[in-house]
Amino acid sequence: MNDKVTSFLMAGVGGQGIVLASNVFCIAAVNAGYDVKKSEIHGMAQRGGSVVSHIRFGKKVWSPVIPQAGADFILSFERMEYLRYISFIGDKCALILNSKRILPPGTTMGTEAYPDELIDREKARFTEVCEFDADAAAQNIGNIKTAGLVMLGKLAGYLNIDEKHWVEAVKSCVPEKLLNINLNAFKAGRG
Repeated sequence: MNDKVTSFLMAGVGGQGIVLASNVFCIAAVNAGYDVKKSEIHGMAQRGGSVVSHIRFGKKVWSPVIPQAGADFILSFERMEYLRYISFIGDKCALILNSKRILPPGTTMGTEAYPDELIDREKARFTEVCEFDADAAAQNIGNIKTAGLVMLGKLAGYLNIDEKHWVEAVKSCVPEKLLNINLNAFKAGRG
């Protein structure tokens, strides 16, 4: 294990499983022997508002808050949510982007357009972009609510954390009756 601290920002809207995904992530990293710090902001999450989780891990982590221009990974659980956190993009930052759109009120009322052009333009700021439909993958395994673990599975493919740590983390965070579908969602994301 080297001394580098790796920083992850997870962003989306309430109900997308960001809190569960960040909890599983932290437990898996701790089980793998890392020091981990996390900070969450829920806002009006229960009403579909913005949710963001800062997670940092490494040999020793002093602060859970990612500094500006300090993220190594941004996971955007909704297609445009990463735009709110553009100032956190680090020099070598990867974007894992769910292509799912959750239309804000102005868009559904017809007073604003969904910012597809801006989303596509800003993706060029990342060193790597992995965009896929996590919601469709979750639906295919039988439960749309598991999309957050599909996203986490995709992230896990970039990290050197053994599969057993992820499985144990999922087991510790979800009820027994939902364990198999959540593990399947994680594996679907992992590919």
